[in-house]
Amino acid sequence: MQVSSQGVTVVALLADPDAPTEIAQRMARTLPDRLTDQSDQERRFEVEVVSEPFTSGTEDPPTLMRRIKDRGSAENWDIVVALTDLPLHSHGRKLAVDLNHEHGLALLSLPSLGGLRLQTRARRAVEEAVLGMASPHIDGAEGTPRSQPFPGPSVERLAPSHPGRTDEKEADDLRYVVSGPRGYLRVLAGMVRANRPWRLVPGLQKGLAAALATGAVATVNSTVWTLAASLSTPRLVIASVGSVAIMIGWLIIDAELWHRSTESSPEARQRARLYNASTVVTVGIGVLVCYVGLLVINWVWALFILNGQAFTSVTRTPLNAEEYVRLAWFVASVATVGGALGSGLESDEAIRAAAYSKREQERRRELQNSDDD
Repeated sequence: MQVSSQGVTVVALLADPDAPTEIAQRMARTLPDRLTDQSDQERRFEVEVVSEPFTSGTEDPPTLMRRIKDRGSAENWDIVVALTDLPLHSHGRKLAVDLNHEHGLALLSLPSLGGLRLQTRARRAVEEAVLGMASPHIDGAEGTPRSQPFPGPSVERLAPSHPGRTDEKEADDLRYVVSGPRGYLRVLAGMVRANRPWRLVPGLQKGLAAALATGAVATVNSTVWTLAASLSTPRLVIASVGSVAIMIGWLIIDAELWHRSTESSPEARQRARLYNASTVVTVGIGVLVCYVGLLVINWVWALFILNGQAFTSVTRTPLNAEEYVRLAWFVASVATVGGALGSGLESDEAIRAAAYSKREQERRRELQNSDDD
């Protein structure tokens, strides 16, 4: 790694568009001072944020590291830390951090950090990567930089892996990977967070309009009153689960969100399972948010519109607080099915935009184009 003159180390945060860029921009506000405070030497740090889709067209870590190296060599940067919200794989394992101490390069896969406290975890990982490359340990026998595991807490669940130099494709000297069931769940949570499932609610405008209209009509329907009053709690739960499952399945099938791998390798099948699991969880969380919102709206609407005497004359049950909740609960299930039918009016692109991050949308378009070719 080359260090700029006058004791200043220039650090570039090369970030994929959307969430990685937002994380990098927030990080850059305090990163220079934090790095200076933690550095053992008399050195200042300058941080630049560059937003560009450096992962476009590939998910291969060696290829990405070469791209980062070429991008850094064209600028006056001492250290380049690249952030992406794509899950990366290396030899069948999920890659968290890829490091090249010789050239001052780091590649960070944000999903590997999990779905909680992502900003803090990403900042710590970047700090540890930069400080490790800015102050390399020297191997006495050869006088060359010797890669060291991160000292801090952000990689406490990551396993270091030295790929060696047996393959010319490799462009790193140290990797951190996540493995095992906990590692799988951690990456899955990170992928779901990158997709930001809460965006599914405003993204499905036609489906929500159909659900709200269905709920408004069902609330004043006497047959619905009778059904809601007669259904037991287990049956209401079954109705809820069924309606949510129908909505999830309809969105995935109608918008062709299910990922089918064109490769037969175990690693490709593993990636397909991970992508499909993140799709189901992402869409599931979005639908659950919609369901809860419909339940609350229908409850408020019932409080406003229902007449106690009319309800009692039809159902032979007094309209009390419990009946308001039961009716809103059942109507939310009916409205969710109506919303599934209404979502069929949405374009596939609108559903994908609501369900996935921009980078994931791009990745899926590239896969679809390659399949068409």
